[in-house]
Amino acid sequence: MAKSQFKKNYLDYYTVNEDYSGERHTNNKEEAVQFKQSSSIRIWYNEQTVSYDEHWHNALEVIMPVENHYQVVIKGTTYTIQPGELLIIPPNELHRLIAPKSGIRFIFLFDISLISKIKGYSSIQTIYAHPLHICKDNFPYVYEDIYQCFVQIRNEYFNKTEFADLTIYSLLIQILVKLGYNRVNSFNDENPGRMESQKKYVKKFTELMDYIDEHYMEDLTLENIADEIGFSKFHFSRLFKQYTSFTFCDYLTHRRIKAAQALLCNEELSITEIALQSGFSSISTFNRIFKQETGYTPSEYRSKSPAARGKLTY
Repeated sequence: MAKSQFKKNYLDYYTVNEDYSGERHTNNKEEAVQFKQSSSIRIWYNEQTVSYDEHWHNALEVIMPVENHYQVVIKGTTYTIQPGELLIIPPNELHRLIAPKSGIRFIFLFDISLISKIKGYSSIQTIYAHPLHICKDNFPYVYEDIYQCFVQIRNEYFNKTEFADLTIYSLLIQILVKLGYNRVNSFNDENPGRMESQKKYVKKFTELMDYIDEHYMEDLTLENIADEIGFSKFHFSRLFKQYTSFTFCDYLTHRRIKAAQALLCNEELSITEIALQSGFSSISTFNRIFKQETGYTPSEYRSKSPAARGKLTY
């Protein structure tokens, strides 16, 4: 659709003031997401030609180009997203946005803490722990459904229906479930066998992710977890990597850092208390790994957090 035709059809619908503004990026690279009052969702209609320096926020971000491509740089990898594709960016992920000389795209931001306590979410969460480029080649079986769900989310948001937020979160949960079943089917394809065995593996790993989410602060080891669910250390390591795309140790570290980031917004807790509550037995190890994962020391992260300065941020 030509740009002029898009504007003719949708300008009254997607008002230009629903725009993504780099003014919210602070000097420490953290963006204080400005959700609308009494909402945990923000979607911008964006036709800016401005690129944005590296930044991060606690919201889940989704980029949907409508006209022309859009580029996002994450950890040295450049993702080029074409119209009809999506990029899902995990919370707290440093990323840089590169705009073309002309184009239109929508930028979605969601507070996902509202669904994080639902049973089974811990297993789904590992799917978007890395950026997800949603296109036909990467997700052939679920691409169409996922893309249409985001179109519905966009329409609900701008139509401002009475139950827009409820509808949007129900659609977001549908998207996560579709990604979950897509991962389960891929896992089963890589581990052919009787249906009963496949279901057993998936059930065990879904329960295991919930267990890790509840006990990450304890002394968990590869050996005792493998023994707990009845697998050899080698077999467990292989299946865990297939199921989550993480090694067990990398995932446990990832989960502990996420917990520490949340705790650092509480200024009443010391850095040592946060390290221990997050599952780190050594403050020096905590400081080293935290900076390695986030780019900040724990103290820097706390002092620069908009939440710590009394601002609403996700």
